[in-house]
Amino acid sequence: MARPHHTYQVSQLSRIAGVSVRALHHYDELGLLTPSGRTEAGYRLYTDDDLLRLQQILIQRELGFPLEAIRQWLDDPAFDRRAALRQQREEIRRRAELARSMLTSIDRALAMLEGAEPSPGEEVDQASLFDGFDPAKYEVEAEERWGHTEAFEIWRTRSRQYTERVWQAIKQEQSAVYVAVLEVQRSGSAPDDIAAMEVAERHRLFIDQWFSPCSHAMHEGLASLYEGDRRFAANIDLHGSGLTPFLVAAIRANAQRAAARVT
Repeated sequence: MARPHHTYQVSQLSRIAGVSVRALHHYDELGLLTPSGRTEAGYRLYTDDDLLRLQQILIQRELGFPLEAIRQWLDDPAFDRRAALRQQREEIRRRAELARSMLTSIDRALAMLEGAEPSPGEEVDQASLFDGFDPAKYEVEAEERWGHTEAFEIWRTRSRQYTERVWQAIKQEQSAVYVAVLEVQRSGSAPDDIAAMEVAERHRLFIDQWFSPCSHAMHEGLASLYEGDRRFAANIDLHGSGLTPFLVAAIRANAQRAAARVT
């Protein structure tokens, strides 16, 4: 049985999706979500297929992808909506598991701070404080990609010397950096504003201090990695929806600023 065909004016679609009319107009201007028709009076008219495309746009935005990348992906003749939904479901399920682990680790830390005593027979497992975090998670892959480089050797030498206390400090600083990026993003700053570039520089110096020397060129390379690998984007976006594309753009703007100072 064919499904019923519905049409929606822009105000109706805005209410259904929770997206502002202004955003829908912007999507139309970008060619990201063009209405399938117009009313006799010239108003935008969207179909069920447009509604499902909008859902894909919003899902991909939540997963950290920039609008232009989403447009190219949706317009690809090979795009398969069912396959995309299955992949997105798996990615969001993975993120939910990671978030649950992190929530559990936070609850354990709060319990320690509040002086809660373990239940009879229960052993305190300090390692559980780091559920959802894994500094060596990508070590094998990193070695395959960069094992031949001096930067990787420096990172490996440094990381092997770090105690649990040092790793805790690193994680806290990393979280503080991402919170700072999120605050700048939510303030309405553009990625190439001074505030955004300064927090991107703070991110670069954090890597330079704790992992390996990080030039602006290397920082741009990391930005491309964050943008292209959903796993990195997923971890960054745990601090705030859409944080990855903002940080990536700020890193690139900061690198351009540094290059302009040299020339």
